[in-house]
Amino acid sequence: MAWATRFLVTVAFLAVGVIFSPETFGSRSDGGSNALSASLKLAHLLSFATAWGAALWVTFIGGIIMFKNLPRHMFGNLQSKMFPAYFSTVAVSGAISVAAFAYLHPWKSAQPPERVQLGFLLSSLGFNLTNLFVFTPMTIEMMMKRHKVEREENIGEEVGWSKNREVAKVSPKLAAMNKKFGMIHGLSSLANLMSFGSLAMHSWYLAGKINL
Repeated sequence: MAWATRFLVTVAFLAVGVIFSPETFGSRSDGGSNALSASLKLAHLLSFATAWGAALWVTFIGGIIMFKNLPRHMFGNLQSKMFPAYFSTVAVSGAISVAAFAYLHPWKSAQPPERVQLGFLLSSLGFNLTNLFVFTPMTIEMMMKRHKVEREENIGEEVGWSKNREVAKVSPKLAAMNKKFGMIHGLSSLANLMSFGSLAMHSWYLAGKINL
């Protein structure tokens, strides 16, 4: 099924849900306000779910599976294309969540718990933007330089780190490149985990608001 078809099917189901929601058929005088509130809550929930799901998959599932099954240079090249899209998606979703939540809970009238949650959402967005515009470009640039050094050493087409570590023991150039890459990649990973942790805190808040 083509991407456009999947998108249209998703939008169609969403439209049906909106049409048959109680807010749509409500006859109360403040129905317009209720509809706006419901729309903002939906935007917040879907955006949060998108950010959470993407972060969970990329951080703990998809990336690990690819690393264990793809040649390292192929894995790295794929990551260089995927991570800008990943951080862009999470950042846009985070921005929508922040905007919707801030509108529903204006800072001046918000209760302390809502202010704290807005802080978590802003924190997640900030870490993602830092990754998108600072750490990811630096990581990709350093990775490409390391790939060049590894090709000179005839490694990089294997799965896993074993050959890199062996060659690095006798190649000061590769060892230095590994150290620089590890530092930048570590900062990117830390920022990603901090963002994920902030989303995790907000998921606990949302769970407390749901009546099942």
